[in-house]
Amino acid sequence: MGMISEAIDEIVTHLIQQNYLNEERFAQSFSRGKFNIKKWGRNRIVSELKFRGISKYNIKTALKEIDDDLYLMTLDSLAKKRCAAIKETNKQKRRKKLADYLFYRGWESHLVYEKLKELIP
Repeated sequence: MGMISEAIDEIVTHLIQQNYLNEERFAQSFSRGKFNIKKWGRNRIVSELKFRGISKYNIKTALKEIDDDLYLMTLDSLAKKRCAAIKETNKQKRRKKLADYLFYRGWESHLVYEKLKELIP
C-alpha cells in the first residue's frame, strides 16, 4: 500500500493487541474447517499448519478442536464412499487405490490399514 515501515509496525501491533491477528485462533479455525469441509486427516492438517509457520503448541491446540468420535465416523464414511467409487476388480489394486486416497488426505496409517481390512477383506 506504499506505507512507511513505522506505520506498518504500528498497525500490526494494534491488530495483535486487539486480537485481530491471532495465530492460535487461525490454527483452530483452519483445522476445524479443513476437517469439516475437506475431510482432511490430522497428518495433512499438521503438515499444512507447519508449512504456514504455526508453532507446535498452536498445532496441538488446533488438533484438540477435532472430536475423536466424529473423526473416526468421518474416516468410515469417506472410506466407504471411495471404496464404492473404485471400479477396480483386483483386490490388491482396490486396496492400494483406497489406501493412497486416504493417505493423500492425511489419515493416519494405522487407521487406514484397519479400515482396509474391514472394507476389503
